[in-house]
Amino acid sequence: MQNIYTVGQVNSYIKNMFSQDFLLQELSVKGEVSNCKYHSSGHIYFTLKDVKGTIACVMFAGNRSGLAFRMAEGMQVVVRGSIEVYERDGKYQMYARRITQDGAGALYERFERLKQELLERGMFASEYKKPIPWFVRTLGVVTAPTGAAVRDIINVASRRNPFVQIILYPAIVQGEAAAGSIVKGIKELERQKVDVMIVGRGGGSIEDLWAFNEEAVAQAVFDCSVPVISAVGHEVDTTIIDYVADLRAPTPSAAAELAVCDIALFLAKLEGIRSSLNRQLQGRIRLSRADLQALEARLKANSPMGKVKENRTYAMGLEERLGAAINDRITRSRHRLAIYVEKLKGLSPLDKLSQGYSYVSDQEGRTFTDVNKVSIGERLHIYVKNGRVEAEVKGIYPRRKG
Repeated sequence: MQNIYTVGQVNSYIKNMFSQDFLLQELSVKGEVSNCKYHSSGHIYFTLKDVKGTIACVMFAGNRSGLAFRMAEGMQVVVRGSIEVYERDGKYQMYARRITQDGAGALYERFERLKQELLERGMFASEYKKPIPWFVRTLGVVTAPTGAAVRDIINVASRRNPFVQIILYPAIVQGEAAAGSIVKGIKELERQKVDVMIVGRGGGSIEDLWAFNEEAVAQAVFDCSVPVISAVGHEVDTTIIDYVADLRAPTPSAAAELAVCDIALFLAKLEGIRSSLNRQLQGRIRLSRADLQALEARLKANSPMGKVKENRTYAMGLEERLGAAINDRITRSRHRLAIYVEKLKGLSPLDKLSQGYSYVSDQEGRTFTDVNKVSIGERLHIYVKNGRVEAEVKGIYPRRKG
């Protein structure tokens, strides 16, 4: 009876046949990329085709480190890997371990070797990168005199700053003479002391861009005292000078954007700074004016003339107070004097004389009050209210005691 097999057994048998064929375990296949998809997991799924057929391919994320470019529809590549059967679907496919662009495999190997060598020599180190000036007056450009790259650079730079001076060194950017021409252009613009330099060209194949992977060009960029922006090809293209340059731009247009500041934004920023300075200055002037007024007030308060006026006013006040006090004192003294006068009137001898009393004194004018102090024949003066009488003592009659 004929043997009957399951689908899984058949697929397993076919897979085993593929695994035993050494040719299928390590081979290179050339073709055109189609249906290329970069999965979120990191795997790349694509189809390799030519005029006679197609083959499904996959590159797992672990093998992508050796992929130096981004695959795109229609790109001619050489895929190296193995062909195996996927048992579940019963389909065979190629598992890619390395992918190079068709005809460029040797160049990629040279690229990687030089890149590693220059890396080890420290030419990619960040401490050697020079800062790009924020505002440039002269822009040096080393590129082909014709083509989209130079037009893009001129258009973008002129739009951002119509006053920037662009000095173009018309270099050969493709072919055997390109590396020497680019090196000469870098050195010439360095001698002219431009503020910043763009070195680059438009896109192309790895062969077209190879001059920018030459060691001589990389060394000239590294040695240049002027900051260098590399702008070679499109965003997916990477060359050696991109690592050596002080700044890498994905395109020539982007290089012009990075090299030349937008003068309109710059002027707007200046206007903002001017307005801010004016506000600060006006505020400072107001504060200084207030301080000056306060100082003037203090000066007036502490000035000699102010002191004189203040003291004069104080003296006038004292004078008024003193006058009032004197007048008050005089009034009170007059009142007291009138009282004393009235009291004295009651004690005055003259008033007593007017009342019939008399006043007696000796020749010396001493009041005579004691009969024992007078002698017979001594003259005495007797004062009455309307005059004086002179008398002579005729007799002395002391008053008897008891």
